[in-house]
Amino acid sequence: MSTKRKGAYAAKAKRATHMLFFRRHQKPGVKGWELHKALGADYPKVLEVLDDFMKPLDLQVKTVFEEEKIPEKPAPDELDKARFYVTLRGDLEPKEAKMIGWRIDDLAGLAITISYIISKKGQAARRDVEELLGEKLAGWKVSLNLDRYIRYGYLQQDDNEQLYLDWRTRVEVDQKALIDQLLRSDEEQNKDTKDSIDEEQDEESQ
Repeated sequence: MSTKRKGAYAAKAKRATHMLFFRRHQKPGVKGWELHKALGADYPKVLEVLDDFMKPLDLQVKTVFEEEKIPEKPAPDELDKARFYVTLRGDLEPKEAKMIGWRIDDLAGLAITISYIISKKGQAARRDVEELLGEKLAGWKVSLNLDRYIRYGYLQQDDNEQLYLDWRTRVEVDQKALIDQLLRSDEEQNKDTKDSIDEEQDEESQ
């Protein structure tokens, strides 16, 4: 890439940074068509350059498409309809989560809620989620936590008290990795339970 071309991309990357970091709408992020209008048709390349710049800071440019299924090779019109955000590239450490006001049980409750809604094909009755969380959290915290997840944009609730995943879950949560982690935890728990039963049976047979 020529020096002149690098300079042009650097200038566009700076403009893209301003658009992505400074909130202009009710929700954070910028629509692809807005970037297209401001930066030109090559804005996906500009975002790639910006993403590389952000790697040392553990940040990334995240693309969220209108459809939950991510296209393998998105067409220009699909990118224009998508929304782009700046998010963490890695994960928050427990100490970091605590510094921004999240307790470990709050995060666990959020993970359980998201996983349950995914397992119910994207929607679940609030009362069912409250019943599930009541098994894991103190009773007085259940409703407060759900309201907090809704307020922060992780969940949305309709007039019939059905819960759905909201924009922040789609942006910040690797849903596949979350489900895989929970499945591994269940397998390990089942194995521990089986080992414990086998040990008890061995003791009784002696």
